[in-house]
Amino acid sequence: MTEPIVPPEEEPPKNPGEPQILPTRTPMFQAIHAARYDRQELIMAIDKETKKSLICYVSGRLASIDRDDIVFLVDLLERIQPGTDIDLLLHTSGGDMDAAEKMAAMIRKKVGTARFRIIVPDFAKSSGTLMAIAADKIVMSDTSELGPIDPQLILDDGRGNLISHSVQAFLDAYEAHSKALAMNPDDVTAAIMLGKLDPGTMKLHEAAKDRARHLAQRHLKEGMLKEGGPKAYTEVALSLLDTKRWLTHGQMIGSDDAKDIGLMIEYLSPSDVTWRRYWKLYCRQRLAVEDRQKLFESHYVSLCVDGP
Repeated sequence: MTEPIVPPEEEPPKNPGEPQILPTRTPMFQAIHAARYDRQELIMAIDKETKKSLICYVSGRLASIDRDDIVFLVDLLERIQPGTDIDLLLHTSGGDMDAAEKMAAMIRKKVGTARFRIIVPDFAKSSGTLMAIAADKIVMSDTSELGPIDPQLILDDGRGNLISHSVQAFLDAYEAHSKALAMNPDDVTAAIMLGKLDPGTMKLHEAAKDRARHLAQRHLKEGMLKEGGPKAYTEVALSLLDTKRWLTHGQMIGSDDAKDIGLMIEYLSPSDVTWRRYWKLYCRQRLAVEDRQKLFESHYVSLCVDGP
């Protein structure tokens, strides 16, 4: 539903002869949607304070970024004038890398030469991190975390089950078993494991890793590290893909680690008034989404949709 924020009640005419001005919403409609209106009024207050347009993408626990998200992002951007500073409040565990790339590109196109920030109240992992590094700055606090850019491929296990596989974990396993077999040709375990890692799947994983690296480098080059030169954005991209530093897909990259690897981070203390407003808004939005739902919200738009 895309309905503008308007005053819930309007004063009746002072003089009996004047035409009556009816409320824009009936009392029951206002009551049913009170939580949404409350969030949107908070977004409007944040917009006024920061002098930026705040849009929000908040995922439920089991929802992920996918291609259908594009049409809902169009709604969020529709009423924003080109060349406007945009803040994106982002909470996601990741998902489709191509969809993440397209959404980041759409926002940057709308922003133009203005400023684009991503606010991470809780976490933006994997493809969410790819979106975050496309911004000019990432706003973080003590609750915020990014994650390694470790692409995940969803493959059929041969029994009709779709299983998510870490690209880097697959490549690391292939390298480890290859080295073990080279050192000991009679290593039965290594031979069996290599037999399960077919060359076609290997090529698919290598392509996914290369795609993630090139995409990360491009986002950094066009965004927060555009003045840092090739060495800067290449090193940062490789740091985010380094599975020897980030040992698990879900490992936390907090604000200090993010700064340490070269990302442009705007740190706000948990007691900062603006951060408290972001956190208040995020808490209310998380309660509004179920596990497989996603919320697209601004002061004008509020769309809660079911994910795959």
